[in-house]
Amino acid sequence: MSKTILITGGAGFIGTNLCKRLLKEGNKVICVDNLYTGQMRNIEPLMKDPNFRFIKHNIIEPLNIEDKLDQIFNLACPASPPHYQKDPIFTINTCFIGITNMLNLAKKNKCKILQASTSEIYGDPIEHPQKETYWGHVNCFGIRSCYDEGKRSAETLCFNYINQYNVDVKVIRIFNTYGPSMAKDDGRVVTNFINQALYDEDITIYGDGSQTRSFQYVDDLIEAMTRVMNTDENFHGPINLGNPREFTVKELAEMTLDLIKESKSKIIYTELPQDDPCKRKPDISLAKEKIKWEPVIQLREGLQKTIDYFRLIKELDTKKDK
Repeated sequence: MSKTILITGGAGFIGTNLCKRLLKEGNKVICVDNLYTGQMRNIEPLMKDPNFRFIKHNIIEPLNIEDKLDQIFNLACPASPPHYQKDPIFTINTCFIGITNMLNLAKKNKCKILQASTSEIYGDPIEHPQKETYWGHVNCFGIRSCYDEGKRSAETLCFNYINQYNVDVKVIRIFNTYGPSMAKDDGRVVTNFINQALYDEDITIYGDGSQTRSFQYVDDLIEAMTRVMNTDENFHGPINLGNPREFTVKELAEMTLDLIKESKSKIIYTELPQDDPCKRKPDISLAKEKIKWEPVIQLREGLQKTIDYFRLIKELDTKKDK
């Protein structure tokens, strides 16, 4: 049965891929984005679809929607360090005031709402791998704290709305995700390495490259998100969504260069940023149990698809500049 679904941050990386998936399933999708990091380029192909509507709006301000909503996916928030550190007060307001407005909208519509939280709430974890029961190791006034603590406070608010107003909230914690529709200036390691290699720039590794990440292809994440949204009213999370296979940052750089064989880039090493986590790996036992899910796309396959996307963007940008 077709649903009316609101997606905040719908012109962003994950939001765009989610819009495509839900439209393909025959739903009516309302995409809300202030274009702070989202891109019109991402959603322009969707504008011709009669079931798609775009609203430019900042969710720090209340949103009035006449449609009766069945589901809300709240993805709105800068998610990469260069973007969320650019205006930290804006970031934490988006996290807390934004989710407040969306929770009130869900309460009004008596609909489900999924809150996109993050593995960043674990900070630089002492526990490894990270289970949902782990409370984290976060610097509450470090340069990343506007995002880390913003998302932590948003989770608190979600569970208060569950307990106080009986709103059906689903909280997911997203681990490193990559794939098509990422912004070129995203600033995260996958986009950095791919674009540095495509443009023959030095591939910059912060620290010695031994820090580990677990890279999840976006299609795996979207599948998990839709499954979590469709759980019954007794399940709220939080639930880890990520790939439990670890790679070092150095391994990622070497794999990128192996896939972009024409690149003349060299790997260089620079100082590790403040509060950059040394290890990040999800325990996805709960996801396997509750939604029968685990990632299926291997890093090399997903990386090739992402490289193909950025090759196309490079070609389009080159044509535009001529």
